[in-house]
Amino acid sequence: MEAFQVATLPVPSNPQQWLEYLHGKLARHRGHFRLFSDYYDGRHQKLAFAQARHLNEYGHVFERWRDNFCGLIIDSVNERLAIDGFRMTDEPEADRDAQDIWQRNHMDAESSAGHLDAMIAGASYAVVWADAEGEPTITMESAENIVVQYEPGSRRNIQAAAKFYTDDWGREWSTLWLPNQVVTFQAGTFGWANPSAAKTARNPLGIVPVVPLNNRGRLVGDPISDLTTVIPLQDAINKTVADALLASEYAAWPQRYVTGLEIVEDGAGNPVEPFKIAVDKLLQAEDPQAKFGQFEAADLSNYVSLVEMLVQHLASTSRIPFHYFLNTSGVAPSGESITAAEAGLIAKTRERMLHFGESWERVMRLAFKVLGDKRSDAYGAEVIWRDPENRTESQHMDALLKLKMIGVPTDQLLSDAGYTPQQITRFKSMREQDAKAAMELAQKYPVQDQQAQGPQDPAVQKEAMKPPQGNAGNAARKVVNPVKG
Repeated sequence: MEAFQVATLPVPSNPQQWLEYLHGKLARHRGHFRLFSDYYDGRHQKLAFAQARHLNEYGHVFERWRDNFCGLIIDSVNERLAIDGFRMTDEPEADRDAQDIWQRNHMDAESSAGHLDAMIAGASYAVVWADAEGEPTITMESAENIVVQYEPGSRRNIQAAAKFYTDDWGREWSTLWLPNQVVTFQAGTFGWANPSAAKTARNPLGIVPVVPLNNRGRLVGDPISDLTTVIPLQDAINKTVADALLASEYAAWPQRYVTGLEIVEDGAGNPVEPFKIAVDKLLQAEDPQAKFGQFEAADLSNYVSLVEMLVQHLASTSRIPFHYFLNTSGVAPSGESITAAEAGLIAKTRERMLHFGESWERVMRLAFKVLGDKRSDAYGAEVIWRDPENRTESQHMDALLKLKMIGVPTDQLLSDAGYTPQQITRFKSMREQDAKAAMELAQKYPVQDQQAQGPQDPAVQKEAMKPPQGNAGNAARKVVNPVKG
């Protein structure tokens, strides 16, 4: 009996093979990425009528209708993800060089776009390289354009990565990153161009300069989109609302009936409509046995109840507070109830900070590697995230004052108050200027300063040391009439 053999794929051995392999890998997943993107943008909306004839009759009426919660679920987390700076060393202050790199690459906005795409598609990517002047550049890329391959048995070390894109003239390009080289290809008539026509450059970093921002990373499988469990519920809501719209269309004109009236037929034996019903028409019949009536209007409250139930499931699955979706009572929730309801959302946001923060630390280490700086090995670096909780100003300041009473440093309190590292640095210079101005005023107006400190003349001090007049008589009487023991 022959031994069972498992078929294995050949390992790519040259840039051309790597490019073809990665292109096929991206093509297998690109459809899912676009599906998630369409749901986020609301382009997925297709009315699921019960019958095809309903679609033909009413599809054009409601074709622009949109009721999409997918964007809300992603945006409610993304709007709480903001990076204020980095600490690359043991110094308590934020790293100014890291902040300069961050600002030079417009990462305040680009990082938000990266977080957004990562939660939609499951991953986004940051590419670190050097510009013509040798300064580090950071560019954010979509999972629809970039694909990576990890080393066998590793979930962190990237063996190869490639970017596929189309320029404004419709030409297809690709960039392949390997640990030792970077190759740029152009697509030809029969696939990618011959490797001899590709542009090859050395990779001075020695590693693939692509950093994935994985959303909800797991030990097995690919990163998961936040919309994976939301889409089925969103489709159910769309179907229910489509049925409600169809029912409202039929119920907009109540159906009437008549009994006891002779049915008139045409020459072909088809019944002839006896009345032309309109607003200004009156129904009447000569037969005294004829009776007119009207069917009850359709009750749409059942559809409303079903949609509310589905939205509750949607809120529970996505960990988004229910008051973000609907508020049927019309009364805004109180501050304490909002805080309690947003506990799951805050926990979800902090979890994203944990995963994304690891990727941003790696990005900054790569940026310093481009500069040849020793901070490229700063594995103790950390990201300074903005507080994701929304609190009233009075509550926040009161909590910070209590923290100051137990010894929390001022710079940390300012950071917790929401000020950026640049603002905190400016505060220090402002405090120095205030102290200097106070000293100059004290030197310029010494009299006022002495009055504030009290009398300085010895005679005045001696007069001030005399006991009060009210006690002088008591002291004299004690001398004349001492108390006998």
